Amino acid sequence: MAAGGALCGSREGSAGLWNWNQTWYTNTPRFTWCFESTVVAWIPCAYLWICFPFYYLYLRHKTKGYIRMSHIFKAKMVLGFILVILYFSNVFFVLWEISQGIPRAPAFFISPAVVGITMILAMFLTQAERMMGIQSSGILLIYWLLSFMAAVVMLSSKVQHALERGFLEDHFRHVTTYLYVSLVLGELVLFCLVDHPPFFSKAVNSPNQCPEASTSFLSKITYWWFSGLVWKGCQQSLKVDDLWPVRKEDSSEEIVAWAEREWKKCHSRTQQKVRSATFKKGQKSETGIAEAEETEVLLQSEHSQSRPLLKVFWSMFGTYFLLSTVCLVICDVFLFSIPKLLSLFLEFIEDQEAPSWHGYFYAFTMFLLACLQTLFEQRYMYMCLVLGLRLKTALTGLVYRKILVMSSASRKAATVGEIVNLVSVDVQKLMDLIIYFNGTWLAPIRIIICFVFLWQLLGPSALTSIAVFLFLLPLNFMITKKRSQFQETQMKHKDERAKLTNAILSDIKVIKLYGWEKTFTEKVLGIRKQELQALKRSQILFSASLASFHSSTFLIAFVMFAVYTLVDNTHVLDAQKAFVSLTLINILNSAHSFLPFSINAAVQAKVSLRRLAAFLNLEELNPESSSRNTSDCVQGSIIIRNGTFCWSKETSPCLRRIDLTVPQGSLLAVVGQVGAGKSSLLSALLGELEKTDGCMIMKDTAAYVPQQAWIQNASVEDNILFGKEMNETWFNRVIGACALQPDLESFPAGQKSKIGEKGINISGGQKQRVNLARAVYQKASIYLLDDPLSAVDAHVGQHIFEHVLGPNGLLKDKTRVLVTHTINILPQVDNIVFLVDGTISEIGSYQELLQRNGAFAEFLHSHITAEEQAGTGFPALGDTKGTITSRSGLSQERLFSGNSVKSSAMEMETIPASQDSTTAAATKGGLMKGEKTQHGRVNTSIYVAYLKATGLPLCVYTILLFTCQQAVSFSRGYWLSMWTDDPVHNRTQQHTELRVGVFGALGVIQALGRFASTAAVLLGGVLASHKLFLQLLRNVARSPMVFFEQTPIGNLLNRFSREMDAIDSVIPDKLKSLLGFLFNLLEIYLVIIVATPRAAMAIVPLTVLYAAFQHFYVITSCQLRRIEAASRSPIYSHISETFQGSSVIRAHKAQERFILKSNFLVDENQRICFPGAVADRWLATNLEFLSNGIVLFAALFAAMGRTHLSPGTAGFSISYAFQITGVLNWMVRSWTEIENNIVSVERVREYLRTPKEAPWTLNGKLQGQVWLNEGKIEFRNYSLRYRPNLELALKHVNLTINGQEKVGITGRTGAGKSTLAVGLLRLVEAAEGAILIDGLDIAQLGLHDLRTKITVIPQDPVLFSGSLRMNLDPLNQYTDADIWTALELTQLKNFVADLPDQLEYKCTDQGENLSTGQKQLVCLARALLRKAKILILDEATAAVDLETDLQIQSTLRTQFKDSTVLTIAHRINTVMDCDRILVLENGRIAEFDALEHLIAQKGLFYRLMEESGLA
Repeated sequence: MAAGGALCGSREGSAGLWNWNQTWYTNTPRFTWCFESTVVAWIPCAYLWICFPFYYLYLRHKTKGYIRMSHIFKAKMVLGFILVILYFSNVFFVLWEISQGIPRAPAFFISPAVVGITMILAMFLTQAERMMGIQSSGILLIYWLLSFMAAVVMLSSKVQHALERGFLEDHFRHVTTYLYVSLVLGELVLFCLVDHPPFFSKAVNSPNQCPEASTSFLSKITYWWFSGLVWKGCQQSLKVDDLWPVRKEDSSEEIVAWAEREWKKCHSRTQQKVRSATFKKGQKSETGIAEAEETEVLLQSEHSQSRPLLKVFWSMFGTYFLLSTVCLVICDVFLFSIPKLLSLFLEFIEDQEAPSWHGYFYAFTMFLLACLQTLFEQRYMYMCLVLGLRLKTALTGLVYRKILVMSSASRKAATVGEIVNLVSVDVQKLMDLIIYFNGTWLAPIRIIICFVFLWQLLGPSALTSIAVFLFLLPLNFMITKKRSQFQETQMKHKDERAKLTNAILSDIKVIKLYGWEKTFTEKVLGIRKQELQALKRSQILFSASLASFHSSTFLIAFVMFAVYTLVDNTHVLDAQKAFVSLTLINILNSAHSFLPFSINAAVQAKVSLRRLAAFLNLEELNPESSSRNTSDCVQGSIIIRNGTFCWSKETSPCLRRIDLTVPQGSLLAVVGQVGAGKSSLLSALLGELEKTDGCMIMKDTAAYVPQQAWIQNASVEDNILFGKEMNETWFNRVIGACALQPDLESFPAGQKSKIGEKGINISGGQKQRVNLARAVYQKASIYLLDDPLSAVDAHVGQHIFEHVLGPNGLLKDKTRVLVTHTINILPQVDNIVFLVDGTISEIGSYQELLQRNGAFAEFLHSHITAEEQAGTGFPALGDTKGTITSRSGLSQERLFSGNSVKSSAMEMETIPASQDSTTAAATKGGLMKGEKTQHGRVNTSIYVAYLKATGLPLCVYTILLFTCQQAVSFSRGYWLSMWTDDPVHNRTQQHTELRVGVFGALGVIQALGRFASTAAVLLGGVLASHKLFLQLLRNVARSPMVFFEQTPIGNLLNRFSREMDAIDSVIPDKLKSLLGFLFNLLEIYLVIIVATPRAAMAIVPLTVLYAAFQHFYVITSCQLRRIEAASRSPIYSHISETFQGSSVIRAHKAQERFILKSNFLVDENQRICFPGAVADRWLATNLEFLSNGIVLFAALFAAMGRTHLSPGTAGFSISYAFQITGVLNWMVRSWTEIENNIVSVERVREYLRTPKEAPWTLNGKLQGQVWLNEGKIEFRNYSLRYRPNLELALKHVNLTINGQEKVGITGRTGAGKSTLAVGLLRLVEAAEGAILIDGLDIAQLGLHDLRTKITVIPQDPVLFSGSLRMNLDPLNQYTDADIWTALELTQLKNFVADLPDQLEYKCTDQGENLSTGQKQLVCLARALLRKAKILILDEATAAVDLETDLQIQSTLRTQFKDSTVLTIAHRINTVMDCDRILVLENGRIAEFDALEHLIAQKGLFYRLMEESGLA
């Protein structure tokens, strides 16, 4: 006060610096003149001067180009200039007054001088901002806001002064004050506006850039700049192009480059430490000092491999993270100031003497603090999410770049799945940590502060809350432990079910052929029943844990209030104590529940960080392993001198003492037994192996064709061009030479046709040829070819050799190193290297090596003998590989081919529209139907369908339970308010025991109600999920084969796993939350309206606004989530593609292009994630402002009506109003989650409407066993097409096959051999005509009746995981004796008898624990058991050795001599002993006669024999 006196003098009315009576205890409050002139006026000045140095430094660093002088800027400067003049005129006026002898205190001229100088600083900053390109300034906006508030304070006191004493007393100061207020208001309005965008900005000025940068400060902190996108999302369905491109500071280009620099720095430091320690060890091992040091370093590398990675993140994002933490701390300060204000407000309600303005002051201050808390909390969340996205970009980039430099040893240490997990799961864990990390230290502090405040209110009774926590902890622990056991059981059954479903869908064709659908669906349902049983138990426990969690607030309050009031009679529970305690307990509870999440997030992130660091520290390729030399002084294209190579430093060498010179333009063949090191030699040439000795030189560029064809998920054209420019002529020559022309013609969109992931929709031969075409198109100098002829037909191999690799091929002038098993081409190569156990055994031309009669000649001899035994007759070894293989390794022209696209390699007469590819029009070049993306809001009918599945009575019962539970909750709160209003006699309250008892009873009833209502929703979810699963399973099982050919198996598995998972657990959980919050909200509204009925006027419009925000948010957010989900998988596919093809990418030096693609994909994903994150902040900010508004009105109306309002009712109303923020937020979240997940119900029900196949059984159609006793088959004018819009695959076939006749069916690829069998088994229905078996039209039969009477032995044996007995007899129709007889006939009896469980022996998935030959024999035994009159053989000898082959043939001849046998032949020699041979061409019968007649005719069959070298 003395200071105030010195500064302000003892002027009358100044009353020193502070006067309580003048400011607080009065109905017309105002500050003293001295306080106004100094403290109030200087607060804005102090703020600006404190911010100035930091802000100026920031501006110097963050230049964004400069802004031209705009009208806004000029107006700001003019107003500022006038303000400076105004203030300095005040200073001069005071000096003039003093000179006139009027005494003036120092404050009179110090204060305007300080303000005036600060105004000059503000103008300087305004100019600096313009030069640095700042369009809207937060710092200055806050300064002008504070100045305006100070000006308003001065204005109000001047107005009061004028009213009391008249205006004329000091008119100069009156006028300047009014002018000052209006000018500051002008400045404030101008600073709310946005200036023009800067010139020469480094930021890309795209028309669609993110509006955040160019929006006002107010819009930034409230996220209103996002409203445009929300509005757009409601008007139309959003596409990626509607979203803003990634901001430059968030782009992969910036962030990954930065991360790489930091990682290299940290990584090299760590490496140096290790090296220096090792070096020291070598120097001083005698002293033993260095040994300890090295151990320390190694231990450290074991534990803290992750430390360098942490340092990288800290150096990149540390400052930004600390800033966000500051926001959170400020937010917490506001959070705890609100209960204090509530306490003062309730004091005011109680004290009828207090001036009424106190109430309004408290109400508005609570509102202001709550709004500030909202802004800081949302800014914290926003900064964490932006940081999370940047971290994701950095890590994905680092992992991706690592994939391109991993050594072979590292590739063994990490699988594709693990790498994709690093990028998807582990990165997500680190992103979660950013949000939760501060909880690990802030939550305990919050808890401590809550206890301190509670102690102040209730004394030692506050400590009893600790006892409640200690009681609840073991209870929750037990529930969680038990629940996790049930979840484990459920997961086990879920995995089992997924495995079985996968097996069924993969081999659906076999299941349909044998008519086993019913058996398998029952098996799935059996597992599903157990799974739902476990889920049910888990959900009941979940309801119990939720009830205990929600009751903890009540329990703590109950115990504290009971102890407080019952221990001492004089303890009075008034409104202030009760309702402030409740508010604090709510804060305590949220902190207490946040803590385990934070600790869990930290633990998981630590593991993820370690995994990421371990991956990034894996061994890399040594760039010196291969030197590319372009000088001409070297004689050969490739030279290796005494080279020794190994896969990694730890393993023994795989190539030893290699001396090799390959002259320019020569063709070198590398041959040897399996495992001799042929592929290793190519890897060594590519620099993929570790070179331990010798030297190697390769001149110029290389192209590489790996043995396992590597295909990108792109169009055929993109696969071949591989980043090169398109040259039509050269492209066509390459296509022709690689025998791809006929394939391209059969594809729906030709060369633009999209190939699926890993080439899923093209055959193995096509993959290999595309692979070869890619290399040829590159026009490299050196070609390294790893057995490119292995996967193609013999005649295609011949064509490729002649046109591409051979002496007259496209590559005749290039240096070619060809690893091959195809012996017949060896005479045409320049040189041959023969490898034995990693060393070069012989080298020379074909003739030289034969003359030497060494290891090579022996190898050649053994191979030729083997071929003759196999009876191929064609001198090419490649032929034994069969035809072009399709996606599951099946031959391409099989009845049981997967979703391969049928196309012939060489003949032009391919079936015009391939059977499994949809029409070009339908798919625009894709070969399969993709997933549909949903748009807009979900149809109401889906919700209705879900509720119907739950059952109407249960729905009604649930709603009733929720209503009762909330009514009890309301009664409990109301009872507490009555308790606090109990009058106090002799410092004690009456009926305390009754009050405590009823309060406790109501709480217990509410907890039980909460448990019952939650359990009702969750168990309803289990019911619904059971019904929906049943529908899905039945619909899929009843679908025809065409459906499975068009629908990718992934889509179906997705329905059975992910979508069902959402229906099992996510939807019921969110529905429970939504109902809980909805009834909670209704209760809060009821409380506020009961306490202050007039608040209804405010609540109604605010609720309408809330509904509008919710509506807009849900539509946009759901769309953003759908687009985001779609943009994630390309990143993972690209990673897996790169991992598989890294050697090809490196060989072609295409790393940079792939890195750019990865950057692009990550940026596209971030482009969608960013608006998604902002949408959440936009919603939360707006909703919290609304709920703060509701709190404000509840408090205002309570303050207005305090004369007839008890403190208890006011506390009841306002403490409930505080909960509204969380309730509104969570309600929308739950609703959005339901919207996003209810789509699963839509997708599961999608197959209700797809076409179904004919009935499985038709009652009364089969007269006992009379039908099918002869096996005579007649085709009458039979035609078949695979789908309505395709051409006929079989055209007007007329044909009679007699009973017991053996008929071979042959013809070229695509002639319709398999289609004949497809028609016979009605996998596809006839287009016209009919098939009669023993005189009965098969179209009149049930599908199972037909299919169980015909047996098929597929070319690829199909076994399911389960017992051997189940595989032989899934329908349980035969006795064990029958089964043993069948096993004896197939010579499996001894093998099965020796197995541990004999018939109960468990076959693994696909029967992988049996050899292919054994599987084939099991399938044969299965056929023998059925003993059908018609047998269809899809030539089954390709997979077995010669001995087994002969065995199968003889068994078939003896056991099926009374049956009609149709053999579909892929190799002519297998049908030589048939009674008659049917030759098909283009879906028509070309010839049908006995073998000798066909040879005599010299027709098509004879030509086929010639091509196979049999004629």
